[in-house]
Amino acid sequence: MSADKSGGPLARILTPSRASALRTSGTTVASSLGAIAIALTICAILLAVTGKNPIDAYSTIIETGASGNKLLEMMRRATPLIFSATAVAIGFKMNIFNIGVEGQYLFAALIAAEAGSHLALPGVIHIPVILAVAMIAGAAWASIAALLKVFKNVHEVISTIMLNYIALSVIQWLFENFFRDDSGGGLNVKTTLLPESAHMPDLVDGRLNAMFIVALVTVAIFWVVVYRSRFGFRLRASGFNATAAATAGIDARRMTIIALLLSGAVAGLVAMQSVTGEAFAYGPNATPIQFGFAGITVALLGRNHPVGIVVAALLFGFLDSTSAELQLAAVPNSIVKVMQAIIVLTVVIVNEATIRRMNIRTAERARNELAAGGAA
Repeated sequence: MSADKSGGPLARILTPSRASALRTSGTTVASSLGAIAIALTICAILLAVTGKNPIDAYSTIIETGASGNKLLEMMRRATPLIFSATAVAIGFKMNIFNIGVEGQYLFAALIAAEAGSHLALPGVIHIPVILAVAMIAGAAWASIAALLKVFKNVHEVISTIMLNYIALSVIQWLFENFFRDDSGGGLNVKTTLLPESAHMPDLVDGRLNAMFIVALVTVAIFWVVVYRSRFGFRLRASGFNATAAATAGIDARRMTIIALLLSGAVAGLVAMQSVTGEAFAYGPNATPIQFGFAGITVALLGRNHPVGIVVAALLFGFLDSTSAELQLAAVPNSIVKVMQAIIVLTVVIVNEATIRRMNIRTAERARNELAAGGAA
């Protein structure tokens, strides 16, 4: 049953009218675009203060990013960010802050790469099996935080942060003692290389592989499950008001476990672009890091909405793909990180101010309607 057909006052709060939803979406988009304009202005001022020409810097970014190769690189860089941000957003919908995506996806990358290297399957089966193993491994690592929260009331922020460090130690121990393959020589140590049947198909001449399509499908499933299903309604209801949800018969403890398991499962896919499409193995120097924390930023910038997540990930991918050209143009490529940070801070601040203003106007409108009804 669709969420918008569920009864009760909580359902009416979580599923507003179409006109209200469109008005809210329009306001959110407008405030986000305005915040990005403000952020670009602030970055231009910073560039000018440091003696750089902001017009030249922005021209370099636009000209470089508009090329076909850079657009493909933008999508390639955005792929793991989409997975990471979606994993974070699933937790946010339940009012859970999963900071453990970093440890979850690295653990999943090691387990999936090792498992995939010992399987002999046709490609149409081999790749889905590896992705499934990655999702199971990510969910398994996230389940530790879920059980600690539900049965021991350990806040997920503390447990997931600590589990990140534990994951790194466990991964290093497993890799060095059981899964290390030194046949590559030098510093290029990895797990055993995946067979060709486990190689993710390329979309464009080795510049972009099919994990980008998997990322888009994952976001689409996230939208359907969270916004168009009974389960998604229960998830959002538990995050919106656990007490009211419990009164309506929704088990918040069960939803907490499911939300963290789903978040960990999606997190397990973050490094699969590298494992199945680039390095074809897990390795300390071959598997990308820091995508877990970047996913939090992208989720915040995208307002935890599927469309917003994709747009935010592409924006970050676009900026990252142009950083090298900025350095060639005598503009420090660190300005890209500064721009990303300022954009996120500005968007969060402006959107929060907009939401508060909308809430005040809604409250005033409700009071006026009640007063008018009382007078009548």
